[in-house]
Amino acid sequence: MKKLKIGLLGKIMIAIVLGIVMGMFSPVWAVRIFVTFNSIFSQFLGFIIPLVIVGLVTPAIADIGGKAGRMLIITVAIAYGSTILSGLASYITGAAFFPSLIASGESLSPITETMDNVPFFSVSIPPLMSVMTALVLAFTVGLGLAATQHPTLMNVTHGFEEIIVKTINTAIIPVLPIYIFGIFLNMTAVGQVFTILTVFIKIIGIIFLIHIGVLLIQFSIAGGFSRKNPLKLLWTMMPAYFTALGTQSSAATIPVTLEQARKNGVSEEISGFTVPLCATIHMSGSTLKITACALALMIMQGLPYDFWMFFGFILMLGITMVAAPGVPGGAIMASLGLLQSMLGFNEESQALMIAMYIAMDSFGTACNVTGDGAIAIVVDRLLGKGEKVQDQ
Repeated sequence: MKKLKIGLLGKIMIAIVLGIVMGMFSPVWAVRIFVTFNSIFSQFLGFIIPLVIVGLVTPAIADIGGKAGRMLIITVAIAYGSTILSGLASYITGAAFFPSLIASGESLSPITETMDNVPFFSVSIPPLMSVMTALVLAFTVGLGLAATQHPTLMNVTHGFEEIIVKTINTAIIPVLPIYIFGIFLNMTAVGQVFTILTVFIKIIGIIFLIHIGVLLIQFSIAGGFSRKNPLKLLWTMMPAYFTALGTQSSAATIPVTLEQARKNGVSEEISGFTVPLCATIHMSGSTLKITACALALMIMQGLPYDFWMFFGFILMLGITMVAAPGVPGGAIMASLGLLQSMLGFNEESQALMIAMYIAMDSFGTACNVTGDGAIAIVVDRLLGKGEKVQDQ
């Protein structure tokens, strides 16, 4: 018999259910075991986050900057603009609706005040550098390599990237279900979990509607450029949308996205350049999810927020998303540093962000790749069909 393979989302869902069920009758000492594990794992996350930024952002900037040409500049500008506008749409919608959805009885002010099950012991693992230092270092080295294309340093950065991706795939992603289990076990033990789950359901519904709205806007713009029916253009991209729902990977969906973009009239030369590039740099769905979830958690905890705080966060998030590795949940791992440094998220808030994000991971990926088709249409119209890509 074939072994039943459960994906990351399935494991996270099982961890949440088990955490809730076991939290209802587990003794304090059992809860404290997982609180201790979470304390150590949180320290490890804090240590690895700056390294993730350096290891993933540096080669991403170097590789993109190493290319040249008008098509690259136009595609990157449109993809980044789309990502930022999606994040802003998410914030504006969330700021309008979340406060009324999250009633005063559902607020947590803050989460850590009632997380009173303490670990048996703690281990301090200080990071080598701060998150902002890591970002500045990544940009400096990445832009420098883009200009010089130094072969030895390029090999070093790509080698370090492989180490970081391997660490994420083997030491972080597989452990996340246990981490999430510990969080929900503790929240159930202190009586918070049903409040949070009620809010989760409401927020997920709003985020789904936001990502549908973003797709309609993207294809309305694409339809305006191409003078075609935007709904027909969007319908043509549906195979890519549903493929991404299943694979949860923009990279794995590239062949389908390419085929559907060409059915929308995009030339082979332009689609062959823009679609693979946008699979890396266009993260509108991921950005809108992270923005909405972050805002919801800040409202739940009674933390202050305003437009300009989130505007800066979204601008940095749009760049950091380029570093998201091609694994389910990679985007949220790449953004943890910004959540901590710019929005002040603590360990429990980061864990809840991971759970909320992964619960909707496939929808964000589907939004990303479907929007890639809209960008391909716009670039094709701006540059002219059949224009050869000279600088691939």
